[in-house]
Amino acid sequence: MINFQKGLFDFRLTKEQEERAKNLHNASIIIDLLFQGPLSPLAISDEISEVLKEKCEPFQDDPMAYSGMPRKIIAKMSANNEIPAFEEEWYQSGITAANRQISLSDRESIISSMAEVQMQFDKLPWLTKVLTTDDIKRAKENNVKAGIVTAQETEGLGTNLELLDAMHDFGLRVLQLTYNTQNYIGAGCAERSNAGLTNFGVKFVARLNELGIVVDTGHCGKQTTLDACKYSTKPVIASHTGVENIFNHMRCKSDEEIIEIAKTGGVIGVFAMPWFVHDDPNATTINHVLDHIDYIVNLVGVDHVGIGTDWPMSDVTWSLVYFKEKIAPLLGFKKGDGPSTETVTGLEKYSYFINFTRGLVGRGYTDEDIQKIIGGNWLRVFEEVWGNGYE
Repeated sequence: MINFQKGLFDFRLTKEQEERAKNLHNASIIIDLLFQGPLSPLAISDEISEVLKEKCEPFQDDPMAYSGMPRKIIAKMSANNEIPAFEEEWYQSGITAANRQISLSDRESIISSMAEVQMQFDKLPWLTKVLTTDDIKRAKENNVKAGIVTAQETEGLGTNLELLDAMHDFGLRVLQLTYNTQNYIGAGCAERSNAGLTNFGVKFVARLNELGIVVDTGHCGKQTTLDACKYSTKPVIASHTGVENIFNHMRCKSDEEIIEIAKTGGVIGVFAMPWFVHDDPNATTINHVLDHIDYIVNLVGVDHVGIGTDWPMSDVTWSLVYFKEKIAPLLGFKKGDGPSTETVTGLEKYSYFINFTRGLVGRGYTDEDIQKIIGGNWLRVFEEVWGNGYE
C-alpha cells in the first residue's frame, strides 16, 4: 500500500471519498504516456544539483548538449541507484507503466538514448521493458514498474523505413510523427503551412500500423493529425496535449482533431504543462488540467481520454531556466513560451499523482470511468495495436 499523506490537493473530499480514491488508486493499472519522471526538481537534492552543474560546465559551448546533459547524468545515476528518490517517487506515484523515451533526432542520439534506456532496464530489478500489454498487467501483479519505449521525433530515421523494424525490435511501441516543425513525414503544430502528411508520411503511418507501433500526434499540426486519422488503420493517439477551446495554444487540439482521433478508437492524453492548459502558468492547478479531461469526456466520451503529464521533468532548476532561455526558441516555441520552472499546483512531484484520482472522484466520475481515464483507455489502445501477449 502507498502512503498518500503529502502533496494532497484540497478537493474538499469527504472521508469516504478519500478512502475510495486511495483504494481505487492502489487497485488500478495507471499509465502516464508522457512521463518525464519519476524525478522532478523538488525530488532532487541541492547537493546533487550542484554536482550536476560542475559536471556540465565543460559543455557550455554547446547549448543543446549543456541543456540535455543533466538529464543524461540523472538517468545514469538513477540506474546505478545513486538517487534513491528515483525508485521512491515512482512507487509513491502509484503509476504502473510509463514511457522511457528515446531520441530519434539523429544517429548519435538514437544510439546513446537507446543505451541509456536499456541501462535502466538492465540494472533496475523493479523496472521491466514493455513489449506487450501482458507485460503491463504482470508488472501490476508483481508490484514492479513497466517502461514503454517511446520517441517524439523521427528525423534520425530519414526516409529509411527499415530502421523502424530495428526500433521495433528494440522495443519502440509509440512514435510521434512530428515535433513542432516540418519533417519528412508532415508538418508540426508550429508550422505556418499546416501542410499535413507528405506522401512519405502516408507510407510511414502504414509501416507503423504493420509493425504495431502506436501513431502519436501530440506535437503534430492540425492537418497532419487529421491525415494520420484518415490513413491509419489502427487507433491514433495524442499522447500529451490539451483542448484548444479551453486554452488556445499551438500545443492544444481542436474539437475536429479530438473527434477524429476518437473515431479511430484512439485516446487524447491530457498534459500537466502550466503554460499550455491555463493563461497564468504561475496560478495553474490540477483543477485546470481536470477541466481539459472533462471537456474531452463531454465531447467524445470517457473511452477516449487519458493522461500524459509531460511535466515536471527529471531535471534541476538551473537547467530548466537555461532551457527556457536558450533552447525552447530553437524548437519552435515562441520567446518566453514553453518549459521552465513553473509546475501545476497539485502535481509538483510525481509522488502526488493520486491527485488525479482524487480530483476525478470529487468531480463525480464512477470507479469504472476513473480507471479508464487513469490507464484503462491506454491499455485498450495498446491491446489493439500491439496485441495481448507473445505469439
